[in-house]
Amino acid sequence: MRRIVFLVWSAIFLASCSSSHYDGLPNGHRDFDADSISNAVPKVEPKSRYGNPSSYTVLGHTYHVMKNIDCYQEKGIASWYGTKFNERRTSSGEPYNMYSMTAANKVLPLPTYVRVINLQTGRTIIVKVNDRGPFHENRIIDLSFAAAKKIGMMSKGTALVEVQAIDPKHPDTFCGHGVTQTHAQKTQIYLQIGAFSSDANAQQFAKQVGQHTHRPVSVITVTAKAKTLYKVQIGPIKNVNETDEVTNRLRSAGLGSAFAVVR
Repeated sequence: MRRIVFLVWSAIFLASCSSSHYDGLPNGHRDFDADSISNAVPKVEPKSRYGNPSSYTVLGHTYHVMKNIDCYQEKGIASWYGTKFNERRTSSGEPYNMYSMTAANKVLPLPTYVRVINLQTGRTIIVKVNDRGPFHENRIIDLSFAAAKKIGMMSKGTALVEVQAIDPKHPDTFCGHGVTQTHAQKTQIYLQIGAFSSDANAQQFAKQVGQHTHRPVSVITVTAKAKTLYKVQIGPIKNVNETDEVTNRLRSAGLGSAFAVVR
């Protein structure tokens, strides 16, 4: 029985792996009025039977589905997906509708409702996360076509965003506080290429990384729960395209995987 469930979930999952790189826009997309589409309305729903394994592996990377999303928030790069996956099953089992306010995320439970803020414009939307993806190391959320257009990211195809999980029982609060009006923020992209418990090791690695990029390389000290980490970061980086190019260059140089950090 467990094998049958796994195979069914795998079929749904593989059918819904999303990537905007080989995707397309719907006919009449320029005339589509995304502002007429209402935000998703958070409500209490049962978790997807097939969309929430404790962990799963895609393209050699293992992801662990979150059990607790209280006060979850993350800044990063958003992408979108459209016609290629329209009407196909998502990882939750629901059909993907590119005209609905939905999204894909690698680790949030399915479904989860989230607030997505465009950090460059302050524009905010609410979507239902019902799919897995995007399986790109520098992306944190894939928005449906309608959601992407509503938040104002179609001209570039990506956006710097903050994602906040919503408690459907208290949709107007976040971490115990009322949701305040959002504004555009001065944000920049960095690449994190490593984290060390030793400052000396981090500094040594930073020098090595600096030989493969003309961007500044710095060591950021972060202390949390009585534990100190020394994070090696590159940047600021000019745009998303350069972020991806530098990531690929570092991997080719054998320096490991990097991921985008927006701050």
